[in-house]
Amino acid sequence: MTQTGGCFCGALRYEVTGKPMLKAQCHCRACQHITGGAPNLFMVLPKDAFHYTQGVPKTFQRSDHPARVTREFCGDCGTHLISCRPGLDAAILKIGTLDDPSTYKGPKMSIYVAEAQPFHHVPAELPAFEGYPPTG
Repeated sequence: MTQTGGCFCGALRYEVTGKPMLKAQCHCRACQHITGGAPNLFMVLPKDAFHYTQGVPKTFQRSDHPARVTREFCGDCGTHLISCRPGLDAAILKIGTLDDPSTYKGPKMSIYVAEAQPFHHVPAELPAFEGYPPTG
């Protein structure tokens, strides 16, 4: 399946091919900063399944944080499109940047619920993890 998306102003465009490895929502404080307070809805894709078709993103990485996540965003409008986490050969795509976000069809789990705010909705029917889900 091929999907397209981009930033709010249209300077950055991308294409996604294939199926996501994971669809989730994250309640960590970093995601709250990025979203403006809400949980972050995302899907994880193999890095080679994501590529920009227009524009070059700016990047940001906190040097004082042990998990040095690289965030890619539009330098014009500020829209955050993907994150890349050390040790994970994947692109973490922000769902709101898809041209048709309805194709996401909802998260399959909630992560970092230990950092969720009282006003966050954590769906009772989904698995919820205090931090990252266990691997293996």
